[in-house]
Amino acid sequence: MANETKMPKAALIMGSDSDFPKVKGCVEKLKAFGIEVDVNVISAHRTPDAAAEFAKNAEANGFDVLICAAGMAAHLGGVIAAHTILPVIGIPIKSTFEGLDALLATVQMPPGIPVATVGLDNGTNAAILAAEMMSLKYESLKEALRAEKKRMADGVMKKNEKIKEAVKEM
Repeated sequence: MANETKMPKAALIMGSDSDFPKVKGCVEKLKAFGIEVDVNVISAHRTPDAAAEFAKNAEANGFDVLICAAGMAAHLGGVIAAHTILPVIGIPIKSTFEGLDALLATVQMPPGIPVATVGLDNGTNAAILAAEMMSLKYESLKEALRAEKKRMADGVMKKNEKIKEAVKEM
């Protein structure tokens, strides 16, 4: 398959470097799937031209999916999505109002500017969703995703057995 010669590639864009501790799990999970990740700090409000330029050139720069993490007004995902046809995933970051402002700003996009949105501070789900999207193009990601689901299921089954044993001992 021709696409398999190219490595899957995602961009993680944060509105502020203070978001990085909350999205490190996203970077780790993308790398675990074998996805190249390019991490950037670009603000929708303080560097709007840079945000638009990044988005406009993302496809030509080899990106498959763009992940945007932002708190407060959280317009980054929408600004990026307005300038590209690539899929955009938003990670709303808790900062003010328990993150409700960021969640609503990320999920409430106008028609024609979709931003897939994961839960507050949930970079891991953003990485998994990105891998699922890219698995349509990169067959190798399908097996990695199946293995991830099996690992999670096995972990739950082990916890189930542990609880059953604890209950028997009561």
